[in-house]
Amino acid sequence: MRQEDIFKRYSRQIFIDEIGLEGQKKIMASKVLVIGAGGLGSPVIQYLAAAGIGTIGIADFDIVELHNLNRQIIHNENEVGALKIKSAERFVNSLNHHIKVIVVEQKIDSNNVSEVLSQFDIIVDGSDNFSTRYLVNDTCIALGKTLVYGSILGFSGQVAVFNHQGSKNLRDIFPEPPFDEEMPDCDSLGVLGALPGIVGSMMALQTLKIITHLSVNLNQLTLIDALSWRFQTLDF
Repeated sequence: MRQEDIFKRYSRQIFIDEIGLEGQKKIMASKVLVIGAGGLGSPVIQYLAAAGIGTIGIADFDIVELHNLNRQIIHNENEVGALKIKSAERFVNSLNHHIKVIVVEQKIDSNNVSEVLSQFDIIVDGSDNFSTRYLVNDTCIALGKTLVYGSILGFSGQVAVFNHQGSKNLRDIFPEPPFDEEMPDCDSLGVLGALPGIVGSMMALQTLKIITHLSVNLNQLTLIDALSWRFQTLDF
């Protein structure tokens, strides 16, 4: 991509003193894995692609269903029944064809997690179950990878950056995962569609700040209560 085209496309980012052309080059050279192309993954993928991330990995094994469309905004009615990663890949290619997309058409488990995560600089976890979250967290520690974490339910959300520059990780705040079958989820309690947009956008912003070497709050969990419109931080 020619430098004049880079400036034309990303000028509103380059104009920011803390980003500049050098920061944009860092964005374009980065490799980010997004785990999950659902409620959280959708806005993360959307904004990382728009920002010009060089390589975006997308890991998902699910298909697009009609009930996904209230919040999973990179998919549309024509994609119902298609693999989410294929729908996500088509979205990225249509938004920014300069981005390299790596699709992981399998569930992340103990057999493949190290191989998949090792290919990327930053891991963004938009998964919807505790077993995957803890597996990804533990593997990021083993591989020395920064992890951007988020979760949503109803009107509530959480965001944190784990294992970055020696910072703490998921087990430092929640040492052991609960049993998934005991926990409420979006399938049982629902989620208002705009909430994943808020939380996913925050995750994407944290990712871009990390890539451009800007400061992010570490050892801190941000709690979002969209019903009462309260944002709190919990130090751990």
